[in-house]
Amino acid sequence: MSVDSPLPEPDPEALRVSQRLVRQIQEESNAGGGWLSFRRYMELALYAPGLGYYAAGSHKLGRGGDFVTAPEVSPVFGQCLARQCAQVLRALDGGSILEFGAGSGRLAVDMLRALDDLGTLPEAYAILEPSPDLRQRQEAAVTELPPDLRRRVCWRDTLPDPGSFRGVMLGNEVLDAMPVEVFRWDGAQVQERGVCMGERGLAWAERPAGEALAERVAALRAEQGDTWPPDYISEWNPGLGPWVRALGEVLERGVVLLLDYGYPRAEYYSAQRRRGTLIAHYRHRALEDPLAWPGLMDITANVDFTAVAEAGRAAGLALLGYTTQAWFLVGAGLEAVLAARASEDPGAQAALAAQVRMLTLPSEMGERFQVMALGRGVSQPLDGFTGRDLSRRL
Repeated sequence: MSVDSPLPEPDPEALRVSQRLVRQIQEESNAGGGWLSFRRYMELALYAPGLGYYAAGSHKLGRGGDFVTAPEVSPVFGQCLARQCAQVLRALDGGSILEFGAGSGRLAVDMLRALDDLGTLPEAYAILEPSPDLRQRQEAAVTELPPDLRRRVCWRDTLPDPGSFRGVMLGNEVLDAMPVEVFRWDGAQVQERGVCMGERGLAWAERPAGEALAERVAALRAEQGDTWPPDYISEWNPGLGPWVRALGEVLERGVVLLLDYGYPRAEYYSAQRRRGTLIAHYRHRALEDPLAWPGLMDITANVDFTAVAEAGRAAGLALLGYTTQAWFLVGAGLEAVLAARASEDPGAQAALAAQVRMLTLPSEMGERFQVMALGRGVSQPLDGFTGRDLSRRL
């Protein structure tokens, strides 16, 4: 994509922010001999203070932003999640909820209202949010809650102390925004893809992969039976394992519930997926070029859920379930949630049906999004995974 494409043009102020970020990227690239790893580029494009996508104040979520997440689609999503969290909190005789990257705050509001209706409020609803402007949106969103619910919400800058957390840790579309390394198998060796300054701006550039990336890619290729064609491109998330390990250190008893788009490893790195999963989102369009307008677009890569399960096991966390979003919502109580709204007028019922279709149909979010639960000290089977547990595919 280039700036003369038919996509909506950013406003002048947004372009100035992007250009400042490009200069910072160029400075780091020059300091590295004219090359910057894609992982570092993605980190800057998303999180550079005051300039990155999640740090510069652009409108990201909802119909007027760049993408829509499940909580923005319907409160049904949060109500079903609340029922699953309530089951865990009851099994633990209480506890808290810690949400990572809470977006607009919609999910927190919907869940707290539903948990109140279920009579299973958490001791606290903590939010760990790296984006200053999203935190402001979250603070504004929770003002619509009644005082008893609002006072339970707090924000954290760091994880709780080791071994101190009891309850549910929740990450909805968090893992896909972790910076990844991008590689290309050229048929003989592994090339690491990075960024340089070309004649027309930022451009892809490659160099032989370092030892850690080369070894990881060799293992992935071997698992696929050496079936990758030449010029096979994909991603690896080296930060995933340390992140899950940190959660394992914090969790005394409870569940880590992760929802995101992704695949088991065998599907993620199949020979047919030869261009990888890296994608950018801008004004509700999916773009294959993540180098255009850095700071103004979300950049994501799918989640290797096999790697999540392995990281959990290494951190001493049991795999409690893995399924699609559709099956999870059904198991968590979708039927009961819909029954509670059966008396609404026909117009509201029609709107609700459309929302549920978007959340559950295979052609929408239903199968594209996956749900995984890791945990410690929870022996009761989780409701959300009783319908169809796909753990055997990992």
